[in-house]
Amino acid sequence: MAFIRKKQREQQLQFYSKERFSLLLLNLEEYYFEQHTANHIICEGRQNERKTRGSLKICSKSVIFEPDEMFQPIIKISLRDCIKIEKQGDNGANSLFAKTRQGRISLVFSQVYFIKEHNIVAPYKIERLHRASCLDKLGDQTAMIIAILQSRLARTSFDKNRFQSFSEIFKMECKAEMVTPLVTNPGHVCITDTNLYFQPLNGYPKPVVQITLQDVRRIYKRRHGLMPLGLEVFCTEDDLCSDIYLKFYESQDRDELYFYIATYLENHVTEHTAESYMLQWQRGHISNYQYLLHLNNLADRSCNDLSQYPVFPWIINDYFSAELDLSNPETFRDLSKPIGALNKERLERLLIRYQEMPEPKFMYGSHYSSPGYVLFYLVRIAPEHMLCLQNGRFDHADRMFNSIAETWKNCLDGATDFKELIPEFYGDDFSFLVNSLKLDLGKRQGGKMVDDVQLPPWASGPKDFLQKSKEALESNYVSEHLHEWIDLIFGYKQKGNEAVGAHNIFHPLTYEGGVDLNSIEDPDEKVAMLTQILEFGQTPKQLFVIPHPRRITTKFKSLPQPSSQSASLADSPVSPGEESFEDLTEESRTLAWNNITKLKLHESYKIHKEAITGIAVSFNGSSVFTTSQDSTLKMFSKESRTLQRSISFSNMALSSCLVLPGDNTVISSSWDNNVYFYSIAFGRRHDTLMGHDDAVSKISWHNNRLYSASWDSTVKVWSCVPLEMTGTKKHHFELLAELEHDVSVDTISLNSASTLLVSGTKEGIVNIWDLTTATMLHQISCHSGTVYNAAFSPDSRHVLSTGEDGCLKVIDVQTGMLISSMTSEHPQRCFLWDGNCVLAGSQSGELLVWDLIEARVSERIQGHTGAVTSIWMNEQCSSIITGGEDRQIMFWKLQY
Repeated sequence: MAFIRKKQREQQLQFYSKERFSLLLLNLEEYYFEQHTANHIICEGRQNERKTRGSLKICSKSVIFEPDEMFQPIIKISLRDCIKIEKQGDNGANSLFAKTRQGRISLVFSQVYFIKEHNIVAPYKIERLHRASCLDKLGDQTAMIIAILQSRLARTSFDKNRFQSFSEIFKMECKAEMVTPLVTNPGHVCITDTNLYFQPLNGYPKPVVQITLQDVRRIYKRRHGLMPLGLEVFCTEDDLCSDIYLKFYESQDRDELYFYIATYLENHVTEHTAESYMLQWQRGHISNYQYLLHLNNLADRSCNDLSQYPVFPWIINDYFSAELDLSNPETFRDLSKPIGALNKERLERLLIRYQEMPEPKFMYGSHYSSPGYVLFYLVRIAPEHMLCLQNGRFDHADRMFNSIAETWKNCLDGATDFKELIPEFYGDDFSFLVNSLKLDLGKRQGGKMVDDVQLPPWASGPKDFLQKSKEALESNYVSEHLHEWIDLIFGYKQKGNEAVGAHNIFHPLTYEGGVDLNSIEDPDEKVAMLTQILEFGQTPKQLFVIPHPRRITTKFKSLPQPSSQSASLADSPVSPGEESFEDLTEESRTLAWNNITKLKLHESYKIHKEAITGIAVSFNGSSVFTTSQDSTLKMFSKESRTLQRSISFSNMALSSCLVLPGDNTVISSSWDNNVYFYSIAFGRRHDTLMGHDDAVSKISWHNNRLYSASWDSTVKVWSCVPLEMTGTKKHHFELLAELEHDVSVDTISLNSASTLLVSGTKEGIVNIWDLTTATMLHQISCHSGTVYNAAFSPDSRHVLSTGEDGCLKVIDVQTGMLISSMTSEHPQRCFLWDGNCVLAGSQSGELLVWDLIEARVSERIQGHTGAVTSIWMNEQCSSIITGGEDRQIMFWKLQY
């Protein structure tokens, strides 16, 4: 996992440099300035003294002496414990003597910390010494620190001699701090047209950190200390460990630097949103583990900030059985509840306290993620971080991370323990479970030393434990319920009334906006507040404000799989010699869509006088029917490649057409408010449905039911029962339902089972209707102009819409959530899609292949000379017909 890899790199660097000093030896909000050659002098009498040579690190709140001898302890002296600092040698009992630019300085002190004695990571030893009586020169200490600060800060700009090339073009620079776990290091940030630089004021751990902009893959604005001051830069796609994390003093500096990097990346990197990752997760393109990593990243969680470390859920509820049964729901934790609500008795006690508490109320005094909890899990690989956080001490042995089962039990029963897990529990590196450094972590009450973490009986070892944990995370049960946990941590149950109802209320300081650190002028009070934030942890940034949709799993695919086109085309036939639908496999359709970019134009014909508005094909595949704004219905023979019939119903434009099962009838909608039924066998109109008060814009058909959309702001559902061949009328029409809209309706489409209908209006609204009850499920404002087309995905889980504004929008049918949005140069007038890939007809005349998962155009295919206005595909997804404003129909073939 990220933190483990970061620690391994740090340990390797320290091994090769043989430097034991670390910024982790500093206190919160303390800064390291510079180092000097020094001697530690211990006087053992009037004549005898013992000297140890090393380097003296000057810091803002302490001085640290690192002996040259590796087995001598590092000495840390708090400046508040210094009795005097002067420029002459001192004969006191304990002193440090250093040669600096200010001359020769000696320090006399009363208390000292001994660290890494014998080069072993262990709790700090504190030694209190006899306090001398002279305090009259304490003022010299302040003067020295002020002098050092002034000399450090005198360098008010980045050293441009550090540029990689003389040709680099300077963009901006500002003061900032580089953030690593529990540490911030001040310096200067500079960006050019090719590189990002950070120059620490103290030159530690190296003089300049340089990142080539060409290597950058992701950048994120971050909160740091609940303030919008952070920026994190990644040179990898999926790694949670960034290449640099910067904290700025002013948010405008952060935003300006972000702008420069984002501008550079615009043409190089695809930006992903929570919604785009959600779509990938829902459709099974990324795992539960990957999705949680992405959500953590987008919610400001970072391995560089332990108060906002990535949070993962407890999944397993059984740590006592000999075998782990992932088919049993009882094996799993209830993901719909926060940790604090899993134990009913404890929850009742917490609710009583909550109800009696004055405002602001909170249920849990501790958080589910905090630096203490993170290092509780990672102490075996990050002992120095734990010592830094706890003032040089490890926790009591019985409170250490000793056992998986004990930790889970305490999370269920403990009065103040509500912690979740970290990503390492579902990774590949098990070193955090093993005491490979042979640390002395103390002895438990039973006399047993703290060593490796005790694993559940069903795990044969740490590697097996992680493997089974990963299998549990990716199990069907978790896939079906993970959205409930996301609602609590990243979603709509994180704040407000929904959070209260879900028993998910934490201390106010953990939420964004809970405190304004800039308003705190007193530095000691500010440090105290930062300490509190560190102790409490921070709630992730809220990513979703409505219920998160569940993942699509086999268990939930209750709706039959339709073809990739809208319902009005779903019953289209197969051509002679092609496989029947019954013989068609899902694999063959998937293969076709995977090769959709290899579409080739076969032939084209100009058969209309104006733009084509609709295409339908007979079930036997021999005839193609088209409608046009020239008010005619045309019948074109695929076999003879000739126009066979031209039919006119009125002098108004026709808007769409479809062929009824049996190949006997073609239906056409018209701007004259009517729907016309044309008999292919008899060559004449045999029915007219006068059902609207304005133009009919689109029609669909399923199982003797006609669905008609109109500019009169309605969608009507008709029963069309065939009659005997007597008289002139061949159908009995009965209005079954009327779906009212506020404005004119321009497009409709059915899902495969005809239980749902989607409609799009001229004002950019997409509506999803339940046809079994004739009620609206969702109304979503998607576009800034007319909705050109809208259709369900094959599994009926999503709706895709295109509009006059050039946008493509993906909506989750279950929740009505807009989960993906893409923008094109030209509006996409019509489309087909398989849920992952879109073949769209553009206003430019091109056919565009869109990859929804990557949110990009993967292929542009030249076609019409005007807008592509209509598109049809056969069931095998191998043959496509398009119609355009150029009055042509084009026949396309898929070339494997």
